[in-house]
Amino acid sequence: MIEASVAFLFGLLIGSFLNVCIYRWPRDLSVVRPRSHCPSCQKTIAWYDNIPVVSYLRLGGKCRDCGERISLRYPAVELVTGLLFGYFVWYVGLTPLALKLCVFAAMLLTLAVSDFEERILPDEFTLGGSLVGLGFALFIPLRDPTTMVVLALAGVQYSERFLWFFSAALGAAFPSLLLWFGGWAYFKLRKREGLGLGDVKLTAMIGAFLGLEGALLALVVASLVGSLLGFLYIKLTGKDTATYELPFGGFLGASAIVLAMFGKQLLTWYGTL
Repeated sequence: MIEASVAFLFGLLIGSFLNVCIYRWPRDLSVVRPRSHCPSCQKTIAWYDNIPVVSYLRLGGKCRDCGERISLRYPAVELVTGLLFGYFVWYVGLTPLALKLCVFAAMLLTLAVSDFEERILPDEFTLGGSLVGLGFALFIPLRDPTTMVVLALAGVQYSERFLWFFSAALGAAFPSLLLWFGGWAYFKLRKREGLGLGDVKLTAMIGAFLGLEGALLALVVASLVGSLLGFLYIKLTGKDTATYELPFGGFLGASAIVLAMFGKQLLTWYGTL
């Protein structure tokens, strides 16, 4: 429990950095310089006003200098990141797998919020995350059952480490190509874009971490939940169904986080780790 508590505190700090990424990357700004500042008055935020969650509560959700309201998204992202980090360390222990899941969840949270807010999925975490997922697969077991069947049918002799990496590579490649083809077919039939390339990249990133089974399941869950909530939102707000852009990447990221959290119950490969 002590380790999970420390992970929670560390997650709060990471969440603060994720907020910087969420705000700056869609605007093509550096996440390193300048220091954190108020978007309204541009005043640099002092360190004691930049303590995750605590500073927001102490300031009453307003900038100390100009009094402009601070988005609730800032403490929400920090708190959720902390809770996810604490949960994963409690769930699988202080292990390399916990590190992998924490990194995965942090990137997914950033991408989901960015898509909901700006309809943008930054390459830094989609393409970069795919490479990170493949890198983790070289050291952390990923035994996707479907991948094992594919290798068996192909008559390929393989080592355990090759199986881990191939599971991640196939998980990244097949679902993303499947989604890309669906988007291409939609465009040919309807003569308008129905799916962004960022969603395809995000699917590849999820597959690199969860394998083929996990990526396909995330796509199914995101499609069902996104369609239902999107339909309700359109009806309640009176949006035009022909022009409304559903943040599918946001639903996809949220679905993948849930799969990572409850993988032992939902993913076959998880029980073998």
